[in-house]
Amino acid sequence: MAVPAAASVRDPGRYRPPALTGLTDLLDRPARARPQAPALITGADRARVSYRALDELADAVAARLTAAGLRPGDAVGLVSANTVEFVAALLGAARAGLVVAPVDPALPEPRMTAGLEALGVRAVLLGPTAGGTPPAAVGPGVPAWTLRVDLSPAGTATASLGTGAGAPADAGGAAGELTAQDALVLFTAGTTDRAKMVPLTHGAVAASVRGVCAVYELGPDDATVAAMPFFHGHGLFAALLSTLASGGCVLLPARGRFSAHTFWDDMRAAGATWFTAVPTIHEILLDRAATDLTDLAGPPVPALRFLRSSSAPLNTATQRALERTLGAPLLSAYGMTESAHQATSEPLPQHGPLKHGSVGRPAGVELRVLDPDGKPCPPGGEGEVWVHGPTVARGYLGNPGETAYGFVDGWFRTGDLGALDEDGHLFLTGRLKNVIIRGGEKVSPEHIEDVLAGCPGVAEAAVFAVPDATYGQRVGAAVVLSPAEGPGSEAPGAEEVRRYCRGRLAPFEVPDRIRIVTSLPHTAKGGLDRAAVDLQYAQDPVWPGLT
Repeated sequence: MAVPAAASVRDPGRYRPPALTGLTDLLDRPARARPQAPALITGADRARVSYRALDELADAVAARLTAAGLRPGDAVGLVSANTVEFVAALLGAARAGLVVAPVDPALPEPRMTAGLEALGVRAVLLGPTAGGTPPAAVGPGVPAWTLRVDLSPAGTATASLGTGAGAPADAGGAAGELTAQDALVLFTAGTTDRAKMVPLTHGAVAASVRGVCAVYELGPDDATVAAMPFFHGHGLFAALLSTLASGGCVLLPARGRFSAHTFWDDMRAAGATWFTAVPTIHEILLDRAATDLTDLAGPPVPALRFLRSSSAPLNTATQRALERTLGAPLLSAYGMTESAHQATSEPLPQHGPLKHGSVGRPAGVELRVLDPDGKPCPPGGEGEVWVHGPTVARGYLGNPGETAYGFVDGWFRTGDLGALDEDGHLFLTGRLKNVIIRGGEKVSPEHIEDVLAGCPGVAEAAVFAVPDATYGQRVGAAVVLSPAEGPGSEAPGAEEVRRYCRGRLAPFEVPDRIRIVTSLPHTAKGGLDRAAVDLQYAQDPVWPGLT
């Protein structure tokens, strides 16, 4: 079953997304129409940066990069927390015609160096890190230039670029595959030395931004707090670029990263109307809501139009609890680096029904769900999700084998399993590569994790395959328990958790092995790090409380 892009387009007379061609003209409309309006609120003192100041800052950075010897088409790395320096470097580099590759500042040197060398960047732009310490070294031969932005009380902004570390390096690596249309190279989730490099054109950036703005009808009256890092598509496209293109305001938290301690105060300071985050952050905010929302001094938190969740599956119980607590709909979205982030989303309530458990309908792309023989699945039938549209990348840099497998006739094979209902809403059921084969039966770890998350006393769970001589694989689970909620409260043990599962899962799906753990590893985006889970638990021969 395929769902066309037209299925997600609302009446164009009611809302028009911003007109832009890419990163270079992202600020053009708001800088002309509302030059004094705040584009950013940044730092511990919450300094305001107007659209005019940000526009001039981007021009200044572009001039400095050109003067340093960089030329259109060159690739540069960008290593920074969510600060004004990141925004200025990104937009300034784009205006200089450069292709920008944002990188996680927390990566250790070998991983950071491997990714940047594989791409072949000519320089690395450094901004502040969340911890206030310099980022890891980026390897010999590639100059690292520190960008600093100074903000005056009058609202002016000046940029300085420390190019004393050397002239641009010779181009190499996969940079030779870049085109004049490319704007970004994003690394897929995971460790950068193993991550794939995804080139995204200015056209893909523009299509992604317009799609996000259209679904949520973002405009000049909207504001948000940047809870997600900008070196991944979620924070970059949904929070930063879409807000700036629509003329809204983004608050960049102190130290350039999410803090549960200051989040609601930041939301109030920004006059925020929405925010987007991964389920891990939503869980944290929900756990702290009773205290945080009552302890705020001063005016209450502003009314929210909606909340947004993406990058990992959101537990339905958490979604409903947050909606009750904050009095706003929580809209689930689905996307990937290869589609410039958003591919589907639940609509605003006034534009269609919300189906809990769904990630919504296509947003500017086409979807199809295919069975193992490549045939479209009927409504409700499970298969692999394929995506096609203007946001989809052309392939991976320096990886022809993965490109040939993952990109077919303009369609991207996501590797995700899902089903489309009669209304075109997508329900994700797992990952092809995560499926556990237990005695010939196919088991979805994600489905079992969702059931485990509903068990009283369970905060989080990871399900994985355990090698077994008899069944080939058995089902293992690592479970994090919630804090006790009062006198007499008793956390469940492995057998209690298993008993809960028996009433809700098929016999072959019930975890054979359960371990109670204190925490689970997560990726930089906040999703479950399945590779680390497998390394820590699936291969561990010692399992307490086994059946």
